[in-house]
Amino acid sequence: MKTVKSQLKTLSKNLVSLSKQVDKLAKQADKAKPAAKTAAKRAPVKKRKAVAPKRVTKARAARSGTVLDSVFSVIKRSKKGVAIAQLKAKTGLDPRQLSNALYKLSKKGTIVTKSRGIYVAK
Repeated sequence: MKTVKSQLKTLSKNLVSLSKQVDKLAKQADKAKPAAKTAAKRAPVKKRKAVAPKRVTKARAARSGTVLDSVFSVIKRSKKGVAIAQLKAKTGLDPRQLSNALYKLSKKGTIVTKSRGIYVAK
């Protein structure tokens, strides 16, 4: 029982000291806000001209296909199949992106694995 009372006393002392620290920080924060506003007034901000967003045409959207589209188009063009090294060279994708694309295309059923590392369009 005595240990609980002593622990409660130390806890209350700690809470009092923490509340004092919070009060000090709040006062410092109040003082810092006006100084930041005056600094902003001193430096004039240059206005930028409004730029119209670029419009995406149908032809431009067709050229910039997804990763899956680019991998599938390379596989589709080959009759005997494409190796992973050829896919890396032709698409320019890193190995992780390429393996993810091959996995998704095989799950969709659009490509088939002819042998290890060689893929053919279905």
